[in-house]
Amino acid sequence: MINLFLFCRAGYEKECAAEIQDRAAQLNIGGFVKTNTNDAYVIFQCFNEGDADILAQKIALDSLIFARQMFAAKALLKDLPESDRATPIVEALADVSKAGELRVETPDTNEAKERSNFCRKFTVPLRQALKKSGSLLAKENPKRPIIHVCFVASGMAYVGYSLSQNSSPHFMGIPRLKIAPNAPSRSTLKLDEAFGHFIPKEEQETRLRSGMNAVDLGACPGGWTYQLVRRGMFVAAVDNGPMDEGLMETGQVKHYQADGFRFEPPRKNIHWLVCDMVEKPSRVAELIEAWAINGWFKEAIFNLKLPMKSRYKEVSVILSTLSEILHENEVNDFTLACKHLYHDRDEVTVHLCLRPNGPW
Repeated sequence: MINLFLFCRAGYEKECAAEIQDRAAQLNIGGFVKTNTNDAYVIFQCFNEGDADILAQKIALDSLIFARQMFAAKALLKDLPESDRATPIVEALADVSKAGELRVETPDTNEAKERSNFCRKFTVPLRQALKKSGSLLAKENPKRPIIHVCFVASGMAYVGYSLSQNSSPHFMGIPRLKIAPNAPSRSTLKLDEAFGHFIPKEEQETRLRSGMNAVDLGACPGGWTYQLVRRGMFVAAVDNGPMDEGLMETGQVKHYQADGFRFEPPRKNIHWLVCDMVEKPSRVAELIEAWAINGWFKEAIFNLKLPMKSRYKEVSVILSTLSEILHENEVNDFTLACKHLYHDRDEVTVHLCLRPNGPW
């Protein structure tokens, strides 16, 4: 494969492009990016055939901040005939053998969404054709590669594959979450998605269990507190503003009317610290650093609001500085991950886990 195709949020193509250029350079793989503002995808075209396969294997998707999904792709297929789009796609995928799943997708833009009905209908005949050619197994297999066919315009598609162990489980990397009717705000989906993204499904029963103690800094009106409460946790909600009455009636929330930057937990048996304050990202990072150095939590999820320019650079500097400061203060056993999640807008979500090997 010659291209690496990366899905991202519309408007964040430059950030996604800068990141993949850095990561490819670290692997000594040459190439250049092709993208347009608000296309919601980036193409990294390698100089050498086969290098995209190396990138798809060696770059962990979860280690990329701005990419939702990625796959190794052929050159763009153009002028696919309306009478038979399947045949040239099957021919282009001739060297892909025994894949376990097919995804016919579009970028996440309003214009592209108009092609979603076509993609759903086209999936059926294309799946049959790929099974007949041997590129796709007769039954889905989650351990085998995933075939991607992404229509970027009418009659134009990138085709390729991703590795099942290094791929988002969701179409286009977008989880489909529904907001609960009694949730205080739509921001609740950000923490719901973050838990699903950062905490492996098989570990959620132990790391997100009922009875844990949590702190929500900047909690008002309670969107993030809601996600903690619905999982059975007891929450110290810190905010000068009012909290949702329904949350307070659960008996699981204690409201501290205080400044989140000055609050110190009265008890130090906190597992989860969460924070979604509208503040400078460097200031929020410094706050989390202080809590981590004091050992006031085991895991934290917090958002960093992004500037208008140099967003990838600023996030990279903040994360690097956070790691350095923790090491300087002898906090060495931790993991740090960052992602521009689907329900984020001009922000990224960070997960910091102290003592990542438990016990929880």
